[in-house]
Formats: sequence, C-alpha cells, structure tokens
Amino acid sequence: MDEEWLEFLITIAGQLSIAVENAILFSDLQQSNRELAEAYDATIEGWSRALDLRDKETEGHTRRVTEMTLRLAEAMGVSGEERVYYRRGALLHDIGKMGIPDSILLKPGSLTTEEWAIMRRHPSYAQAMLSPIPYLWQSLDIPYSHHERWDGSGYPRGLKGELIPLAARIFAVVDVWDALTSNRPYRPAWGEEEALAYIRDQAGKHFDPAVVNIFLENYPEWTKT
Repeated sequence: MDEEWLEFLITIAGQLSIAVENAILFSDLQQSNRELAEAYDATIEGWSRALDLRDKETEGHTRRVTEMTLRLAEAMGVSGEERVYYRRGALLHDIGKMGIPDSILLKPGSLTTEEWAIMRRHPSYAQAMLSPIPYLWQSLDIPYSHHERWDGSGYPRGLKGELIPLAARIFAVVDVWDALTSNRPYRPAWGEEEALAYIRDQAGKHFDPAVVNIFLENYPEWTKT
C-alpha cells in the first residue's frame, strides 16, 4: 500500500470517527431534549392538578376539556405538531385564576359587578405568568384568549372573528360545553340536548360557526368512545 493511499484511508477513518462522534452527541442531545420536554410537560400537568385541587367544584374539568379540545382540533385538520401546543394551552387555560382571591374564586353565590371585574383579569394574569417562559410561547393562545367572543364582546381584548386565535376559538366551544354539562355551586348540570341547543344558538355570537359545525358533527361519535 503506497503512502498516499494510506494517508487517504487515515483521513477517511478520521472523518468517520468525527461523524460517529457527532451522531452520538446529536443522539444524546435529542435524548436530553426529550427528557427536558417531558419534565416541562410533567410540571405543566402538576400546575393544572394544583388548580383543580384548589377549586374542588371544577375538579376533572381540565382533563376533560383538554381531551375534547384535541379531538376537535384534529377533526378541524390541526396538525399533530400544533396539537401539542393546544394540549399545553388547554392544561393551563385557567392558570391565571391562581391570582384570583379565594373569596371570589370559591364564592358559592353570584359575583358582584366588582368581583366579576376581578375574575375577568385571569386571562391577563395567565399571559403575565406564562409569557416569560419561551417553552410556552406557542401555547399562550388558549390561556390568554379563550374568553374572547366571535362577535367581539369577550375579554380581555375584545377580539372579533378570526382575529381570535384558532386554538382559543376551538377551546371556547369545549370549555362552555363542559361547564354547562357539569354541576356548579350556582346551578345543576344542564342536560345534553339543552347544552347542544345552546352551543348551536351561540354560533356567530359567542362561537366561531365553523368550529360549532365541526363540534356538532362529531360530538355524537365522541360520546361512543
């Protein structure tokens, strides 16, 4: 074997060694990123459970609305990658209520005008709490905007129509549906037909009509699973 050929083989071997080392480093980095993402998501789930524990009357609400939001988003053609952000946003949709005093959040009767003004701050509190966390930037639409209304009468920004992020428009239907069909201190749960009629009636007012249509088309099938 001549010297030039030997040097060529040594060079190739060196390049292969570097490539293998880089592949190992990349694999290790991917594993670290996966583990970090899993840790973040476990923390998010812990936050949502803590809120459920604080407000016993809505216990289980977060889990139910998260599951149905993902189903509705999939039915509307939202990609799997985007649904990851929807899931985090749904889990954290009421995180801003951490800033609401117990005397208001847990009040068994009707809220006064002043108390409602405070309660309506919770989306803005959520934005303030979560926006410093880059990992959650793509998941802020639901916590910040799920109380906006299609006709512009919602809060905190009074957004109208398609100016409301799609994630929030999808979640709003699910959130109201679950609230109506659950027992609350101030009223018993509505029946299924009554709740469906309300959702249908609010298309074009509270809700995006396109989202309502997909919800009503798919809801009967979802109840079978």
